[in-house]
Amino acid sequence: MDSLLTLRTRKKGQSLSTELMQTLSEQIRRGALSPGEKLPTESAIMAKHGVSRTVVREAISGLQSAGLVTTRHGIGTFVLDGPPPSHFQLEPNNIPTVLDVLAMLEFRISLESEAAALAAARRTEQQLQALRQALDEFQEAQRNGGNGAEKDFQFHLRIAEASGNRYFPDVVTHFGMSSIPRTRVTLFKSPEDQAAFINMLSREHEQIYGAILCADPKLAAKFMRIHLSNSRDRFRKAQEQVTGKA
Repeated sequence: MDSLLTLRTRKKGQSLSTELMQTLSEQIRRGALSPGEKLPTESAIMAKHGVSRTVVREAISGLQSAGLVTTRHGIGTFVLDGPPPSHFQLEPNNIPTVLDVLAMLEFRISLESEAAALAAARRTEQQLQALRQALDEFQEAQRNGGNGAEKDFQFHLRIAEASGNRYFPDVVTHFGMSSIPRTRVTLFKSPEDQAAFINMLSREHEQIYGAILCADPKLAAKFMRIHLSNSRDRFRKAQEQVTGKA
């Protein structure tokens, strides 16, 4: 019941999968789950935390990327010996102001452009399929008026995972949904504006995916930099419209 309550009162902006991953990660770091110990089954975690199987799998994927667990096919998921002694200390809830969000986007431009380049050079076919699925889900959510921001985050996380360097997804997962500006919706003045915005986002994501598909690191980095620079500019414009400041 306590775990379910924790998830239902999660920090604003965080996805269930991010919150569950952080909960399990904390259990590992404080020794509640010992090195070599097998994690509960997906069904058990679903029942305990009141979440879906997809949420559990995304959380486990995040733990794998962070180097905290390993999954043995047909056997289960186990806590690794000697998990990282420390982790990124900046907290997602310390990004409250407009200037802080803009600074975060600048940080993401540098971080994720390199991650995209590495993903283009190192991605496996399985990772490419996962990235395509994340992009399809993002586009579907945008078309249907669903939680596009969460699917947007998953797309970027899949790219970080495909980099082959566990620190990229570790940082992306740690910040979670707080790194996806939500104020951009203030740009929508009409259904036509919203449709154009959705098409633009979809096109930018497709360009990044296409470069990774073609195994072109320079192009992947370029398109990621353009995408995140545009996100920064859109967020700044949205804030100016809200505050009336140019």
